[in-house]
Amino acid sequence: MSKITIGQIGVCHEHAAGKMKSLRLRPDLFDIVGVVDDRASQSAKFAGSDVSPYAGLRFLSEEELFQTPGLQAVLVEVPNLDLVPTAWRCLQHGLAIHMDKPGGEDLAAFDRLRRGYAERRLPFQIGYMFRVNPAIQWLQKAVGQGWLGEIFEIQASMSHCYGGEKYQEYLGCFRGGIMFNLGCHLIDVVVALLGRPSRVTPFLKSAPGDPAHVLNHGLAVLEYPHATATLRACSREIGGLGRRRLKVCGTKGTVDLCPLERFDGQALQMELVLQDGNEAYAAGTHTLDFGVTRDRYEGQLVELAQMIRGEIPEPYDCRHDVLVQEVLLAASGYMPYGKTACSPRDLAT
Repeated sequence: MSKITIGQIGVCHEHAAGKMKSLRLRPDLFDIVGVVDDRASQSAKFAGSDVSPYAGLRFLSEEELFQTPGLQAVLVEVPNLDLVPTAWRCLQHGLAIHMDKPGGEDLAAFDRLRRGYAERRLPFQIGYMFRVNPAIQWLQKAVGQGWLGEIFEIQASMSHCYGGEKYQEYLGCFRGGIMFNLGCHLIDVVVALLGRPSRVTPFLKSAPGDPAHVLNHGLAVLEYPHATATLRACSREIGGLGRRRLKVCGTKGTVDLCPLERFDGQALQMELVLQDGNEAYAAGTHTLDFGVTRDRYEGQLVELAQMIRGEIPEPYDCRHDVLVQEVLLAASGYMPYGKTACSPRDLAT
């Protein structure tokens, strides 16, 4: 089967270099035609000064990329607040996209974009990296089959301690701080497991010693009729990167995943405790081993190729993506939950 002709717009998203590295791991799937240098953007950014990950690739203007014969798809890897406008231009050119996260600060704009892709039946993928995490995929299956019973508690953490003072300054450029920038990954998981929450309450603070506008210490509580999800993210947690965690408790069992992911040559493992056995696992404590993953983004890009080729439907539909964005903006303080910029009946129908 012929390769997918693809380009990348942007080198300034935090994941941009990693996405290009992952794309280059699959020359069997992708023909990379070039990259658009967006370092002139005035939007807040924390990456982009090092263009060595793009060595050997042709640098193009955006219009030159769009005019590339046979272009099928684009990775949108511009700064956070440039993502939706850039993706919209890709939509106008009829291109499938992988758009990095999060979906901007304007719910109506994201809804318009996501709905546009759905209406035109063009593949759309947003960069929530845990969607292809094998442990989380197993968890979704287990919850769907009722192995854990009724879920009543989720605890999750997305903290770290990298980037120094420049990273704190970067977070200070967003009204939603670290919850907006990183909490989106956790919200995507919770919404996939439990659906629409009944209430979303943010607690956005600065860590000790940081300016009040640097909201680098965040907690969000998502409430459901019989469940709560508490999501934390802080950029000052010593050793936090290796302690990112997801714990899910149900009336029949509990899972605990820590760390959330690993690419150090060690196997990703998750603890499962079951009150009663089922067709796959006996009652008691189990250590589930998901093996070694070589790369964070490769699986999602393979999935993108499958979507473009029509081999699989979109694993996450328009309604889910817009709901995640609505919950994210509430959890990061942009708007009260339920007070959407669009009528609820209009959101991703």
